[in-house]
Amino acid sequence: MKKKVAVVFGTRPEAIKMAPLVRALGDSTQLKPVVIATAQHREMLDQVLQIFAIKPDYDLDLMRPNQTLPDLTSRLITSLDEIIKKSAPSAMLVQGDTTSVLAASLVSFYNNIPVGHVEAGLRTNNMRNPFPEEMNRVVTGRLAHWHFAPTQSSAQNLLDEQVPSDAVFMTGNTVIDALFDARQHADKVPLSVADGRRMILVTTHRRENFGEPLKRICAAILELLDRNPTLDVLFPVHPNPNVSSVVRDVLGNHPRVDLCAPLDYLSFIAAMEAAHVILSDSGGVQEEAPALGKPVLVLREETERPEAVSFGVADLVGTNTARIVEKVQRLLTDPAAYREMARGASPYGDGLAARRIVEILEDALTGDGSGAAGSPTFASSGQRA
Repeated sequence: MKKKVAVVFGTRPEAIKMAPLVRALGDSTQLKPVVIATAQHREMLDQVLQIFAIKPDYDLDLMRPNQTLPDLTSRLITSLDEIIKKSAPSAMLVQGDTTSVLAASLVSFYNNIPVGHVEAGLRTNNMRNPFPEEMNRVVTGRLAHWHFAPTQSSAQNLLDEQVPSDAVFMTGNTVIDALFDARQHADKVPLSVADGRRMILVTTHRRENFGEPLKRICAAILELLDRNPTLDVLFPVHPNPNVSSVVRDVLGNHPRVDLCAPLDYLSFIAAMEAAHVILSDSGGVQEEAPALGKPVLVLREETERPEAVSFGVADLVGTNTARIVEKVQRLLTDPAAYREMARGASPYGDGLAARRIVEILEDALTGDGSGAAGSPTFASSGQRA
């Protein structure tokens, strides 16, 4: 009989990064997935479930308007505890740093179920930034049994925190698995830019950018549009009122700014492909854009994904208006600088992360795994750090 592995996610980015694992577990001869959707983000989550043909075994539908973190966390813990007791999995997989991850890890600990943390070891070493994500992943890191680190630096963060080396595996990031898969279908939703024009893609959603930082970002966009008559902006607006109210107030009347609803995953890939430059505070975009050969300017003061910055394919620009304008303007006017950032170097994976993780779990849970596969890009991937 196959061993059950619970796969928990609640937001769109989590679902994207877990979709390759759901598929790989479904293909396993020793393991089977039990998919639990918390629906921490309802509509955006449903888009991904449809694209990757995932039907949750349990859907908690916990999204509430203007929900607070304490309220969401308490409902997650209670609901997940009931499901874990009912489904009795042999292990649980969580991904990243959301409130769903924190609650699921805690419930697993209470029920003596080992947790595998996908995308483990990311750190800013500032518990208040990003809030509450840094706390979520640090606490999950203390509770996890297997740590699936996407890069060598994230693996080293865990070793520096005295996580046993035989519990840390460098696998690559499953976001690249998902991107390579979805990119084959993104041509169904082509997005073109008119000849002689260039488009900037903008996304923002993080709490630390609410209020004045977001206003500074919008001011930078207005200045860039004033300086560059052939520039257009595509801005899928996050539904959180802290984002949408400011963005629509500042940018809503500009004729060259398209404020659209959040794009489904395939449409967003098409938008990234069409963009000349990407401005974002999203962790997933920091990972995806370099793989697509698109310069990404990170709208944050700190990042737990320093690899792309070190590679020179991303730049940490923060939310200072003048700095954003300076950095974007250089990419618009200096072809050599643009080519250097748009060279398509990705430090985050080779598309085989999910397979490595499942092989590790097969070996740990059944003793029948074939061992994790290495690759030219991640020579030590899937091996203990």
